[in-house]
Amino acid sequence: MKQSLSLKLGQQVTMSPQLQQAIRLLQLSSLDLHQEIQEVLAENPMLELDEEETTQEEPDVGPTEASNDSDSTDENVASVNEHIDQPIPKDLPVDTDWDDIYQGIPAPTPVSESNDWDFEQTATSGETLQEHLLWQLNLTPIAPTDRAIATTIIDAIDSDGMLTLDLEALVASLNIGDATQQVDPADVAAVLARVQQFDPVGVAARDLSECLCLQLATLRDDIPWRERAIEVARNHLDLLAAKDFATLMRKTTLDESQLASVVALIQSMNPRPGAAISPAQTEYIVPDVIVTKVNGRWHVELNRDATPNLRINPIYARLVKRADNSADNAFLKENLQEARWFLKSLTNRNETLLKVATRIVEIQRGFLEYGEEAMKPLVLHDIAEAVDMHESTISRVTSRKYMHTPRGVFELKHFFSSRVSTNSGGEVSSTAIRALIKKLTAGENPRKPLSDSKIATILKEQNIQIARRTVAKYRESLAIPPSNERKRLV
Repeated sequence: MKQSLSLKLGQQVTMSPQLQQAIRLLQLSSLDLHQEIQEVLAENPMLELDEEETTQEEPDVGPTEASNDSDSTDENVASVNEHIDQPIPKDLPVDTDWDDIYQGIPAPTPVSESNDWDFEQTATSGETLQEHLLWQLNLTPIAPTDRAIATTIIDAIDSDGMLTLDLEALVASLNIGDATQQVDPADVAAVLARVQQFDPVGVAARDLSECLCLQLATLRDDIPWRERAIEVARNHLDLLAAKDFATLMRKTTLDESQLASVVALIQSMNPRPGAAISPAQTEYIVPDVIVTKVNGRWHVELNRDATPNLRINPIYARLVKRADNSADNAFLKENLQEARWFLKSLTNRNETLLKVATRIVEIQRGFLEYGEEAMKPLVLHDIAEAVDMHESTISRVTSRKYMHTPRGVFELKHFFSSRVSTNSGGEVSSTAIRALIKKLTAGENPRKPLSDSKIATILKEQNIQIARRTVAKYRESLAIPPSNERKRLV
């Protein structure tokens, strides 16, 4: 076989580490960005927080030009820039469709190398339901055998406070082992009754009916309709769940007003008593953009608290020498170059975020003024075309970024919704339709709730043509139950 050399021309798209950093910063949330900045400050001595930052007024809604102060902190830094091997371009090419070759860089996960005790993490971890119950068990005078039974019962309680095993399964799990030390089912039932007296009230119930009855039984005897509520919870909970009030009134011999009082008392109980002991950890949101209305005009500005202002340390910058090839000088030059790239990437992120948020506010002024019913249809392509950027860039900018408005804090993606055509040839957003459905169900007659078909008919009268199944889909997305479950006595 004959060997030969040949030349071939080709093009290949690659990304430099600096461009990867710029794209990563673009998609980080404010909390992740703050963490990233802290890590960079700890690693790069050339960067420092700008303690002398002066607050600048942001212009009204419209194209915004961000400051380039971060690139020229003082004359000393500028004097050494020309001796850095890599020049920094004015614009980083992050506005491209990199999705084919770049699937996104995940947010960094902090890895602690310290063995120090984290007080805040320990304080917020909370007490589990099992720990709360075992603490009460330790304060209860009880025989060793009964204590072992109680511990097994507590281990079988889920986070809602419900017992996941029936009496027979508990007995079977306790009788594994020595055949001479078998427990009696009556003893297990007695210990279970004792555990059911622990806090929270209703814990260790085997089903919802027992859970409600345990709570109702602790009420004072003079509470109106207490006994009848226990009767309904014990014997007719299925009818109550089905909202079959006619059958319920016939079987309990209660009239409508009396049954309404009984139902109200039952509904005041907690169906998940254990959930109150170890609630879900609160997640805090730091808004990236703040929107305010001043003198009838909407103003958009970045949240300066979410993005600390950085600068190049002028003292260390002055240590960089022009013709010094020592290892120390090379280290300083390398860190200065990385610092300038990071500042440029951070500036690019802020400019892009402000530009996109400004355009969103321009389009969704109706929402800010009147609420979700005035939300306009909006997709990523609309913003991308308006700000002359790629859709993938808009997707990164709007993910996990939040806007603080007079109507609350919303993720930027909240302002995007699909288009639905109207009979008059116009368009309405799916968010506005959801708001209308929510408004209709909130104002309906509770004795005769609106069906999905009826809601579709009402929307058709308002020139919004959607199918019944679409109404059902939007209703379910709002966590609104169907009409038969919304029916109630008044």
